Amino acid sequence: MTTTGESHIPDAPDPADEVGAEADEPTGPERKCIVTGAVVPKETLLRFVVAPDGTVVPDLEKSLPGRGLWLSPRRDMIETAVARKSFARAARRKVTVPPDLPDRVEALMRRRCLDLIGLARRAGAVTAGFEKVRALLRDERQGAVVLLAACDAAEDGRNKVRALAPDVPLIDQFTGAELGAALGRDMSVHAVVTKGPKGQGATLARRLLDQADRLAEYRRPSPDLPKAKRRA
Repeated sequence: MTTTGESHIPDAPDPADEVGAEADEPTGPERKCIVTGAVVPKETLLRFVVAPDGTVVPDLEKSLPGRGLWLSPRRDMIETAVARKSFARAARRKVTVPPDLPDRVEALMRRRCLDLIGLARRAGAVTAGFEKVRALLRDERQGAVVLLAACDAAEDGRNKVRALAPDVPLIDQFTGAELGAALGRDMSVHAVVTKGPKGQGATLARRLLDQADRLAEYRRPSPDLPKAKRRA
């Protein structure tokens, strides 16, 4: 995608962009997607704001100052918003959209997941290494709650680990290098999050699974867009 900005505001915005007519952040638990016009709980949407220099900035924590511009949490929805100049219409002003905005959002979502894995490690709730993971999974008392497998791991090794815990949720969206960095090593292909001391691992695992599900959803084609608009 080569679009680098949005330079005009149309005279007759689409109904889905009427949210932009409000000067302040609306109150209440729901927000309107600036592309589809769907009104849904704001927890299910991605929030963006316009920085002082006019740049559209993702706000995954939903905490940055300014009125939010809300989108359904899919990559192709952001691409559609850029193509239709929905950010400018919703903001009622000229804005600049970084050409790599969909990639930036995905990078932030991946970072959230990896940070949670790092927190679980520091809480003493992660075991890494092929043999160590297999040994732990054979001992049901260890309380495995999430399996981590590098997406670039050998299929044979992944299958051997998975066979020991077929009912434990699996996250396999990250490379061995990414997992290794989160776990304080060069590379990590197999790991498991356990309940850990005082159940800290279980709490972090629930948050990790939620964020991993959001990341997976982000990368899927949106059912709310025509097929022609979907990412190839």
